Amino acid sequence: MSLPDPEFYPEFYSDVPLKRVVAWAIDLLVTLALTVVALALTLFVGAFFLPLFFAAVSIGYRTVMLGRYGATLGMMVMALKWRRLDGRAPDALTAFYYAAFHAGQWTVFPAQIASMVMIMVTPYRQGLNDTVLGTTMLHRVAPD
Repeated sequence: MSLPDPEFYPEFYSDVPLKRVVAWAIDLLVTLALTVVALALTLFVGAFFLPLFFAAVSIGYRTVMLGRYGATLGMMVMALKWRRLDGRAPDALTAFYYAAFHAGQWTVFPAQIASMVMIMVTPYRQGLNDTVLGTTMLHRVAPD
């Protein structure tokens, strides 16, 4: 099985850039909430390392959600699914790489800008981390 070709089935990729932005915002709120809960569980000792603590929570959240469900909560709400270019669901290790790459892109902001531009101009709406890993986001209505 393979993904729908964007040339013949553009409806599977048409609103993906906007949906990815909204999904990212939802996931940011979820990650912030999880970070606050985790801070309380560490009796706020984690506050001394807040940027690293937040990154670890974000990577953990994205790895678990993408590895188990093929989408984060934000992606589920926006009806997006994450797939390899051959149509298969990525494995947990690929989910970890994706999450770590995503966190790393935010530390090198020009890489994040390049990724956003790539999402808007590539046929499969792939960001930088998608291109490196051979994955993409598409509407959930696409065949599994």
